[in-house]
Amino acid sequence: MNKIPDRAPGTQSHDIPKGEALSEFMSLGWADTSLQGVKPADVVKFAAVRRAKISALYPGVRLVIPAGTFKVRSNDTDYKFRVHSAYAYFTGISASDCVPDSVLILEPTGKGHQALLFIHPRSPRNTNEFHSDRRHGEFWVGRRLSASETEERYGISVIHVDNLAEMLNDDIDTLAIHHEDPVVDALVEVRKKRDAKLLSQISELRLIKDRYEIAEIQKAIDVTIRGFSDMVQALPAAVSVSRGERIIESAFYGRARLEGNDLGYETIAAAGSHACVLHWMKNDGDVIPGDLILIDAGVEVESMYTADITRTIPINGKFSPAQRKIYSIVYAAQRAGIEAVKPGAPWSAFHDAASAVLAKGLEELGVLPVSAEESLEEYAGFHRRWTVHSTGHMLGLDVHDCAQARKESYREGPLEAGMVLTVEPGLYIQPDDLLFPAEYRGIGVRIEDDVLVTKTGVQVLSRALPSHPDEVEVWVANLLR
Repeated sequence: MNKIPDRAPGTQSHDIPKGEALSEFMSLGWADTSLQGVKPADVVKFAAVRRAKISALYPGVRLVIPAGTFKVRSNDTDYKFRVHSAYAYFTGISASDCVPDSVLILEPTGKGHQALLFIHPRSPRNTNEFHSDRRHGEFWVGRRLSASETEERYGISVIHVDNLAEMLNDDIDTLAIHHEDPVVDALVEVRKKRDAKLLSQISELRLIKDRYEIAEIQKAIDVTIRGFSDMVQALPAAVSVSRGERIIESAFYGRARLEGNDLGYETIAAAGSHACVLHWMKNDGDVIPGDLILIDAGVEVESMYTADITRTIPINGKFSPAQRKIYSIVYAAQRAGIEAVKPGAPWSAFHDAASAVLAKGLEELGVLPVSAEESLEEYAGFHRRWTVHSTGHMLGLDVHDCAQARKESYREGPLEAGMVLTVEPGLYIQPDDLLFPAEYRGIGVRIEDDVLVTKTGVQVLSRALPSHPDEVEVWVANLLR
């Protein structure tokens, strides 16, 4: 008798059940498709060093670092999966090879820790999972690495994730990153202070980038720069339709998917006065000649490192006198900020240098109620009416990287060689701001570059993308010929 189950694991309410005869037939007649010649990834030796650093901080303690799981978008469909950055950092596994529900365990040994990777490997052809499981079946989601292929490529011992509960069923002192995987949450006790300290220490390890990370960030920047050229070339099409900001957004997304893994964050394509909304992501406005368009965008590459670049571009290719005035102040502020980036300088140095130029420019425009010098005093800050955000942040696996680091290591700490950060001053004059003459209202300008702190100073990793107003005009003209 061909028995048909009510509901197989990994299926949805609208799936048609498969009987035993079909399931048996599906298991027959398959060729061997094992990958041949799998080689260790370039990241292996760097990831091993990173694991050794966290191991040294937690002798005798088991560390559980989940990749994370699916997040439901609507009913039975999920958002595209992206692993937790700590998992990516310590395993080095690329976006294409990452598997939801995976867990990295650093198991304490007498000499440190052994890395164990619990994953859901590719589904064998002799199981129903292959053709019936929407989340793990190869028929549904494509080929995954087998356990042996994963071990060979990433240099970590692999165990099937079904054995995770048994592994964690003991009395070894265990810490975990919580709220990313419900299975881990159920198996490992929450220890709020110690868990928070673990996240903080991981963030602080990530403050200094290794050689592999710097190369991957540069790769992301280079692709992002090509994406900016795509967006400029899309300006005529964006002008020709309503909601043209979405044409710009789409042009960049195409580049991100072609040469990278995805967007590093949602693209800001803010034309006209939308540029005065710092996190404008609706991107549903018109693109009108004579206005500026502020574009803040970054590509995430396969290693999951991202760029973060902003340019403010005249839609018709030429700055008006008012636009050029505001732009030039921001440009000078950014130059001052970049020059202040050097090893040993306090984190606040580049923000303070950029703020001094912005305040002076606003004073010269006659809109400050006090002098620039007085406005820069902590009790005043009147210039911040037009520039409310900080001048930069760390950059890496996350666009706002190392966010759990202690303030004394980050915001109140010194800059060190190997740090990668953004320098991004801006001025934003709201369209209803009566302190400015009418020709300035609705102008928003931000210029953002990604920089590396070197042993002797600073390297602008995104320097290939024009930012001087004259160079921007030439760049736009050349692309629109």
